[in-house]
Amino acid sequence: MSPRLFYRTLAFAEAVTWTLLILGLLMKYVWVPGEVGDLGVRVGGTIHGFVFLAYAMTAVLVGLNQRWSIGLIALGVVTAVVPYATIPFDLWADRTGKLNGSWRRTETDHPGDKTWVDRLLRWFLNHPVILIVLFVVALVVIFATLLLVGPPGGDR
Repeated sequence: MSPRLFYRTLAFAEAVTWTLLILGLLMKYVWVPGEVGDLGVRVGGTIHGFVFLAYAMTAVLVGLNQRWSIGLIALGVVTAVVPYATIPFDLWADRTGKLNGSWRRTETDHPGDKTWVDRLLRWFLNHPVILIVLFVVALVVIFATLLLVGPPGGDR
């Protein structure tokens, strides 16, 4: 899977889960108030939270691979906070070539390839099973930790 396809898939999924969360909120506060209505927020919110984190991690990984600036990586992550903002950012990144290219598995003459971050990135990209396992474990650990802390805004 190319960086472009990986990023675009998660950007789209993040926008879709916004829809689930918004539908859950409408279910809870407009259509079916009470315990039954709360189920939509719990399910939609849980799925959205998990995909939100996966998207953020993907934006960092792809941003590093594509040599985005730290500011652009941060902007990519922040777009997940605003409903549906990942879609226009994704379209812009694709249109401007920010998603072009393959995974950078070998060193080039680019000065950035000499940094420890790029060497570590290349090592993980050359060991995809380890990268995938680490990605999933980090995602699950962060998600579980946030579940233990509690939902945003606390219980209502």
